[in-house]
Amino acid sequence: MYRRLLVPLDGSHLAEAALPAARRLAEKLGASLTLLHVIERDAPERIHHDRHLTSAEEATAYLEDTARRLLPGVSVQTHVHTAAVTDVVGSLLDHSREMEPDLIVLCTHGRTGPREFLYGSIAQQVVAHGEVPVLLVRPGPPPPEDLLSGPIVAPLDAEPPHARALPTAVELARPFGVSIWLVMVVPTTSTLVGAEAATARLLPAATRAVLDIDQESAEAYLRERAAELRSSDVDVDIEVLRGDPPAEIVRMAERISAGLIVMGVHGALGTRAFWDRSVPPKVSGHTSIPVLLIPIRER
Repeated sequence: MYRRLLVPLDGSHLAEAALPAARRLAEKLGASLTLLHVIERDAPERIHHDRHLTSAEEATAYLEDTARRLLPGVSVQTHVHTAAVTDVVGSLLDHSREMEPDLIVLCTHGRTGPREFLYGSIAQQVVAHGEVPVLLVRPGPPPPEDLLSGPIVAPLDAEPPHARALPTAVELARPFGVSIWLVMVVPTTSTLVGAEAATARLLPAATRAVLDIDQESAEAYLRERAAELRSSDVDVDIEVLRGDPPAEIVRMAERISAGLIVMGVHGALGTRAFWDRSVPPKVSGHTSIPVLLIPIRER
């Protein structure tokens, strides 16, 4: 379970939007928080419309003031990396390995273009290259402090490694008293891409038949996983959807007023692997519901 939370802050109000969610986790789980600021070499004058912190003294004062203002009653430590660096992401990852947090909590602006979102966001780069779970929080409704006030949505697919995110969903569902929704999305002929889309155009009837079989298999798979989770004393529902996976996951999570989406990602394998499995960045980039990404290691 999460006992040590790391929250990187750049001094902007945007980054501070991650703090209510971090505070709720810390209070509910009895976790400690570490606020981290990395001094950036040749930093721009402003960051997200706020003045950029450029000195260790200024950054230390900012973190301590932030802890007093926004995290009362929570065990908080602060740390400033005083040697200016050009690679902020690399420094965050180094501190993650040194501090060994259980979870990194980050605010992300969530740009609409998936590629721009992946490469233009420090949050997504930390996910792509790191080995620690990352909670992505976007400012705006629903309020970040409402983290886990609704069900946990756990999307799955036919790849067994992605089910490794389920124990995390269970560990969070119990203390917060929420249910888990297991979701799988089977494409329609119109939402297939690449070679599968070409096959669907040539053999539409056969493709529809195969997708119908896939739907039956998905329902059986979810029933099996749900039975396993219910033995852990949590309420579990299942749903198989048809259409574009990222869009359907987001639509379903918002329909049931989910408090969190938990997904397994291949982050430890690098940016290319993360990008090839494009569902996580598309989901996290198109919803205001917090998304918890669990790195999956494969041999």
